[in-house]
Amino acid sequence: MSATSGAKFTLQQELTQALQALASAGRDAAAFATSFPAIAVAYSGGLDSSVLLHLAAAFAREQGVRLFAFHIHHGISVNADTWQAHCRQQCEQVGAVFDTRNIALKDFDKSGVEEAARIGRYHALGELCREHGIALLLTAHHQDDQAETILLQLLRGSGVAGMSGMDQANAAANLLGNDQLLLARPLLNASRATLEHYAAAQSLSFVDDESNNDTRYVRNALRHRIMPALAELFPGFQERFTRSASHAQSAQRLLVTLARQDLAACLDGEYLSVPALRKLDIDRIDNLLRHWFALRNLRMPSSAWLLELRTQLLEAKTDAQLCVTHPDCHIRRYRERVFLTPRRPAFDEHTEPLEFVWRGEERLHFPQFAGSLFFDAEEVGFNAAWLRGQHLSVRLRSGGERVKLAWNRPTKSVKYHYQAMDIPAWERPYLPMVFAGEQILYAAGIGMDCHAQRETIAGDSATQDARIALRWQADLS
Repeated sequence: MSATSGAKFTLQQELTQALQALASAGRDAAAFATSFPAIAVAYSGGLDSSVLLHLAAAFAREQGVRLFAFHIHHGISVNADTWQAHCRQQCEQVGAVFDTRNIALKDFDKSGVEEAARIGRYHALGELCREHGIALLLTAHHQDDQAETILLQLLRGSGVAGMSGMDQANAAANLLGNDQLLLARPLLNASRATLEHYAAAQSLSFVDDESNNDTRYVRNALRHRIMPALAELFPGFQERFTRSASHAQSAQRLLVTLARQDLAACLDGEYLSVPALRKLDIDRIDNLLRHWFALRNLRMPSSAWLLELRTQLLEAKTDAQLCVTHPDCHIRRYRERVFLTPRRPAFDEHTEPLEFVWRGEERLHFPQFAGSLFFDAEEVGFNAAWLRGQHLSVRLRSGGERVKLAWNRPTKSVKYHYQAMDIPAWERPYLPMVFAGEQILYAAGIGMDCHAQRETIAGDSATQDARIALRWQADLS
């Protein structure tokens, strides 16, 4: 068997096995189509994605599924329009449905052009998959890309998760903006040289992005300067990097399993118990915190930042109002519990009361107070007809307000209720109250005052029995 025919057989077999494994469809060809009746290729027009498109077209015909190819036009290169036209033409030849999206880069002055292009590209791909009902998106990442990724992570001082490199398949919901989509890299175990042999054997036509030769970009510098030197000194190093990534992935799975067990032991409702954390050694605490952040889709902090957080959580005085700032949230400690809270804008304590009339809506949004008031039909609450006739208002606490939650319970100050109900101090400024005239009806986080719930009006019993319970929901919760 020649090298070119061998490359064809190896790559087609590689792709088929990888994709059938995703659908647990190794037993028969029809099973894949049941799981994924349509698949899509992220198609730039370059060598790698052109090989993937050609292989996927053969696979789609064999499996009886529809094939789409999505091209993202970044508008960076003067040749972008030509590439777009080339990709459309190639898709017509292989029978793939072509669609494209023009995007403008955002925040590239902060993240750099390379990263901004990557983020914009994946988000656009996620949107195209959603529009066409695609549940499986294929990218042409290969073994050399994996080696570059691992080397980059090592240079950045990444931990086990970073050194795991790219998975052969993952959801990547944050990157794609689509939680119904699976991202697969079926050629991850194939070398770029194998892809080059395949392209030559099949006489594939592809474009050459001139930016790939610009060594101002980190990946290009690695590809053109560092990787050739490694290949000369350590032939086949890419395969060994891939093997190391596999070991790291195995270790990471064990760390996640341990983190899940520790998280279950330390959870106190939605929060972490500080006494339970203190029973763990520092490595397990850090592992648990990283896992907790990942579950909340928060960016991974540096080791130095994590050390500072752990120190403050465990060593600050019991009554300290602890707040550690993360780029995506605040980490707070209150009564021996650890909270993740949103980074809300500073609330204007001088926000004026807002008057309104309820006309039967299920929900009213009050952007000035960063939340919505819900009107739920319940057995206990305010007479609906009476409520419609009131001049209502939403206002912030000014001090001295008192609420009686039930006739058999004493009237207590709002501050007392906050303390009794264990509402953290940082939440209280965001909890408004609802009044009818100067009569308090409802205090968010506490409940409804019982006095106005006895109000009735003349009319039939059905009208009098209709009751509305008030409920507040913050925009950021």
